[in-house]
Amino acid sequence: KVEEFYQEEKGLELYRRHIESQRRMKPHVLSDAEERLLAAAGEMASAPGNINSTLNDADIVFPEITDEDGDKVRVTHGNFIPFMQSKDRRVRKEAFDSLYGVYEQFKNTSASILHAQVKQLQFFAKAKKYNTAIEAALDVTEVPVSVYHSLIEAVNKNLPYLHRYMEIRKKALGVEELHMYDLYTPIIEEADSKVSFEEAKKTIIEALRPMGEDYIRILEDGFNNRWIDVYENEGKRSGAYSSGASVHPYVLMNYADTLDSMFTLAHEMGHALHSYFSNHTQPTIYSDYVIFVAEVASTCNENLLMQYLLKNTTDKKKRAYLINHLLENYRTTLFRQTMFAEFELMINTKAEQGETLTADMLCEMYRELNEKYYGKDVVVDDKIAIEWARIPHFYYNYYVFQYATGYSAAVALSNRILTEGESAVKDYLKFLSGGRSADPISLLKIAGIDMSTSKPVEDALKKLGDLLDELESLI
Repeated sequence: KVEEFYQEEKGLELYRRHIESQRRMKPHVLSDAEERLLAAAGEMASAPGNINSTLNDADIVFPEITDEDGDKVRVTHGNFIPFMQSKDRRVRKEAFDSLYGVYEQFKNTSASILHAQVKQLQFFAKAKKYNTAIEAALDVTEVPVSVYHSLIEAVNKNLPYLHRYMEIRKKALGVEELHMYDLYTPIIEEADSKVSFEEAKKTIIEALRPMGEDYIRILEDGFNNRWIDVYENEGKRSGAYSSGASVHPYVLMNYADTLDSMFTLAHEMGHALHSYFSNHTQPTIYSDYVIFVAEVASTCNENLLMQYLLKNTTDKKKRAYLINHLLENYRTTLFRQTMFAEFELMINTKAEQGETLTADMLCEMYRELNEKYYGKDVVVDDKIAIEWARIPHFYYNYYVFQYATGYSAAVALSNRILTEGESAVKDYLKFLSGGRSADPISLLKIAGIDMSTSKPVEDALKKLGDLLDELESLI
C-alpha cells in the first residue's frame, strides 16, 4: 500500500528513508492503549536519573582541602580534575580521598538509584519486545549490537599498550607507586604554552588544508564572521559547545590562550562544519545527525591538527608534550570510555540475570575493571571502587561507547585523508553532508570506514606502539 502511495505522489519519495525507518520499528510498536500506558510512565522512568542528579549536584557536599598555596578550598565537581592535575601530590591525594570518601558514605543509596535505572530500562525494553536493554538502546540509532561487543573485544586485546603507558608515566613521575590520583597530573610541562586566539585560527587553517578549498573557505567564514563567542564572560556557561543552527552554526568557547584551547577550537569547528555541510546539503528532515557520528568530525579535526603540529615540531620538550597530550586522549577517550561501556554492559547483564545490584557488587566489579585496564604498574586504590557513583553517563542508556567508536573512526579518517589525499577528502565531505540520509554505519562506509568490524579500533590502537616508543626516548 505504501508503495502505491509513492507511485501516486512522486514528492513522497523524498520521505522514503524517514518512513522506512519508522516502519522498521513496527515489531516494537504496541497497541494504542499499551503505548499510552508506557508514555504515561515516562516521568517515573526518568526518576532515577533525576534523583542521581539531585544527589550529586545539590545534596552532596565535599570537604575542604589545603591547596598548593596553603589556602583552604572546598572540593567540587568543577575543581576536582584541576586538583587531580596538580603538581603537588599531597593535594591530589587529599582531593581524591575527600571526594570518594563522601561517595562511600552514600554508596548504598547510589547503588539503589543505579539499580532502579537499570530495571526501568529492562522494563521498557521487554515491553517493546526487545530481548535486552542494549538491543533497545542501539536500535534507536540503527547501530548493531555487534559494534558494541567488537569495541570491548578490540580494546581488551590491546590493553598492553595502556599498561606500558602507565609504566612510562610511573618512571616519568619518579614515584615508587603510581596511584589512581597520579593519572591526570602532567608528566611533561607544557612548552611554549601561550597560543593566542589569532595564532590558533592560523594554525588550524594550515593544519586542515588537506581537507580542500571548500572546507577551508567555510572554516574561514566561521572564523571571520562571528560564529564564535570566544572568551569567558560573567554568567557564561563553562566548557565549549557547538550548536548547528540552520542559518549557520554557532560555537561557544571559553578560550584561554593555551594549546588545549586551540585543540578545543579545532574540535568545536569540526562539529560546526559537520552541521554546516549537513544543513546545506540535506532537506530539513535529514539535516540532523545521530550521536554515533557526531564525535567523528570533531575528533578528526583534532587528529589533523596534532599530525600537523608533530610534523612541524622539532623541539624535544614540545614534541614530548604533544605526544603525551595525544596519549592522554587515547587513555581518556578510547580506553576509559570503553571501560565505562564494559561496566554498563556488566551491570545490565547482572540485572537481566535476576541479580540485585548491591553497592558491594558494583564496587567489586568496578575495581576489577580498573585493575584489568590499568595493569600492574598502577596501585588501584580502594576508593576508586566507588567512582561509578559520580559518573552521570551511566544514566544515559548505552551512550558512552560512542565516544570510543567515534575516536577510532576519526583516527582512521584523518590517516586516510593524509595518505590518500583528494579521493579520501571527497568521500569524507560526502559523509559530512549525509545528515540522517542513511544509517550511521552506512554513512561512515561512504567515508571509507567500516565500523561494523573491529578494524578501525584495532588500527587506531596499533599507532600507540610508535607513540610510546618516541615518548619514552624523549623523556
